Amino acid sequence: MAHAPQIRVPATYMRGGTSKGVFFRLDELPASAQTPGAARDALLLRVIGSPDPYGKQIDGMGGATSSTSKTVILSRSTRPGHDVDYLFGQVSIDRNFVDWSGNCGNLSAAVGPFAVSHGLIDAERIPENGVVTVTIWQANIGKTIVAHVPITNGAVQETGDFELDGVTFPAAEVQLEFMDPAADDDDGGGALFPTGNVVDQLEVPGVGTFAATMINSGIPTIFVNAADIGYTGTELQDAINGDAAALARFETIRAHGALRMGLIQDLAEAGTRQHTPKIAFVAPATGYTASSGKTIAAGDVDLVVRALSMGKLHHAMMGTAAVAIGTAAAIDGTLVNRAAGGGEREAVRFGHPSGTLRVGAQAQRVNGQWTVTKAIMSRSARVLMSGWVHVPGDAF
Repeated sequence: MAHAPQIRVPATYMRGGTSKGVFFRLDELPASAQTPGAARDALLLRVIGSPDPYGKQIDGMGGATSSTSKTVILSRSTRPGHDVDYLFGQVSIDRNFVDWSGNCGNLSAAVGPFAVSHGLIDAERIPENGVVTVTIWQANIGKTIVAHVPITNGAVQETGDFELDGVTFPAAEVQLEFMDPAADDDDGGGALFPTGNVVDQLEVPGVGTFAATMINSGIPTIFVNAADIGYTGTELQDAINGDAAALARFETIRAHGALRMGLIQDLAEAGTRQHTPKIAFVAPATGYTASSGKTIAAGDVDLVVRALSMGKLHHAMMGTAAVAIGTAAAIDGTLVNRAAGGGEREAVRFGHPSGTLRVGAQAQRVNGQWTVTKAIMSRSARVLMSGWVHVPGDAF
């Protein structure tokens, strides 16, 4: 029996924020994978090593967590005012699908550096020393991200002293601006608050009825109070990820929230839309010990937040969920705002399992409706490996 040989595809393995992913230039993908569809999905699944019933992704580049089962496709943008188009694929670990429904805020930090290093930015735009501004079109959600990429001796500066909780080593800081991050009215799920309310009562049969803030900024997110579901907001991964019943409850709440937000039309659809919406729980500022052993005092943060991604408690915080947190914190009356002490604010520092993160957001009421102009946060990024990724030629 003849077997197809492996092929190799140019790729770069990068860390962005607290995530890792495999980055590709669109024009360097095999021809059948340069357009959306089954061939592209099959290729990315095989690259990452999914679907894997063992849940380990041993035969691929994935790291068996939602933070490390990611892919990015980049190309020069033809959209006026933008440099690069950024498409993100969240690869399921144990199921046969790639979720294209949202962005990855963490890997957004690596898009600008990749674009500079791979010839997607005109050379005359890149200073010998300084910062180059890369304007990114986030193709999954149709939004603009502005990345400020440090340059030293004409190349992307990756090393530095910027520390990011959830990342072991310091690196160079990349500031990100998420412009107009709320959903547009014609997006699935509607505008900033799809239900029209900053707080709703979310009825979840078999689980209970909870106060919930359902917001669509950065990524659709459902916030509930930690105390309402039996938690403190200071939990680490093992407290939840090892509890199958708890994970099932969270997924049920997430599914009903997705239905209420208009993101799905039937509860069954939630199973094929794992990446969005996110579900998170909040509590007032409380001291705890982070996963690294670092002590987080109550005075170090404005509130504590825990969020789930792809069915598991995240080890730190998704960048897009951080945008949702920053936006909700800036809007009086949301559960996030109340947990942070209420009142107007343009920035918030929250505690997550790995430490703390500060995010800013500019929100205002226009004609009786809340709008958000941008959210700002800093991440870092670094190339881990570059060259080719190898996949069996008959895999896609």
